[in-house]
Amino acid sequence: MPDVLTPVLTDIWDAERSWTLETYESRGGYGALKKALTMDPPAIVEEVKNSGLRGRGGAGFPTGMKWSFIPQDNPKPKYLVVNADESEPGTCKDIPLMMANPHVLVEGVIISSFAIRANHAFIYIRGEVLHVIRRVQAAVEDAYRAGHLGKNIHGSGYDLDVVVHTGAGAYICGEETALLEGLEGRRGQPRLRPPFPAVAGLYASPTVINNVESIASVPSIVEHGAEWFASMGTEKSKGYGIFSLSGHVTKPGQYEAPLGITLRELLDLAGGIREGHELKFWTPGGSSTPILTSEHLDVPLDFEAVGEAGSMLGTRALQVFDETTCVVRAVLRWTEFYKHESCGKCTPCREGTWWLAQTLAALERGEGSESDLDLLLDQCDNILGRAFCALGDGATSPISSSIEYFREEYLEHLRHGGCPFDPVASTVFAAEAMA
Repeated sequence: MPDVLTPVLTDIWDAERSWTLETYESRGGYGALKKALTMDPPAIVEEVKNSGLRGRGGAGFPTGMKWSFIPQDNPKPKYLVVNADESEPGTCKDIPLMMANPHVLVEGVIISSFAIRANHAFIYIRGEVLHVIRRVQAAVEDAYRAGHLGKNIHGSGYDLDVVVHTGAGAYICGEETALLEGLEGRRGQPRLRPPFPAVAGLYASPTVINNVESIASVPSIVEHGAEWFASMGTEKSKGYGIFSLSGHVTKPGQYEAPLGITLRELLDLAGGIREGHELKFWTPGGSSTPILTSEHLDVPLDFEAVGEAGSMLGTRALQVFDETTCVVRAVLRWTEFYKHESCGKCTPCREGTWWLAQTLAALERGEGSESDLDLLLDQCDNILGRAFCALGDGATSPISSSIEYFREEYLEHLRHGGCPFDPVASTVFAAEAMA
């Protein structure tokens, strides 16, 4: 089973002081940059296109295609922005990547900026992870001192400056246009599109916005070639990815494997569900993706197969829950998060998430009636596809999917007047049953 793993981004993580320039270069780091500087920028874009690399931030949009949208005849400056505002509940891949191997991100930033002819790049990191910010800042400074950044990089005539920008701690800034608003010093709220960032992004100039893992994958593609990358994964979901496995598993952590691996295989690698328990439900891509159950253990974890199963691959945040978990309470906690993080710009999300939380809280307490489940679904229907950005859609996903798979558990709350998984309530329920 260990040969299922494909350590590329994580290969250096176990090295002593893996985050330093010396360790990274001793493993061949910045070799891809030197190769890229001998190539024509369009050739790099084409190589990334041919590799089949799709955005690792959740949407899965082809990375090379996004780069090709930049209008090179536009006289305005071009910018690269790295979205390192990892805020999705259950997602923890970009933060450990930046902690253990920040230079692979910096090298990816330089190559990607060269490919789109940008002379300024920004790495936007959420403000709460100060330790990560300091580590990436140190890596950027080391890259400047080594001549990988700055003026006339390695005698190529190419100039690049990189800024590490600290976000203010808002989930909504994971949405790319809200992130741009934050970068420009305004309140983080999504922009109306069109125009799209490729045409009018940061400072109304052509901008590429990519996730950390997407950019960090670029050096290996340049070094080994598009065919090497495309040889992994599935037909339409190429390459490798970091899967964040958390929750009720024996060995939670980051598992780098080809796209298309199944949860069953990952659980085997992680020692299975914690001893004495069994899988109840799980998320394939964070809490904003529809939940799946044990019947989906063998669904290939790629964009197409997970979509056919009724969910989304998202950020590959695999949160695993066993039979001791109350699905109603878990969904309520997620919904309260989305209610709190709504930026308030649009009515469906601002008002809708509040009402979702109110209805769910009443059901969790065992109040209301079965018709409230239909009310919940109606509320979801009034939000889905009608919000300004994907936050509203994501808030509805765990609710509608949990009712689909666990409707009876919702009804149990109503029958017993509270949560059947609550130890105190369970004692009361047992006494009532005996009576």
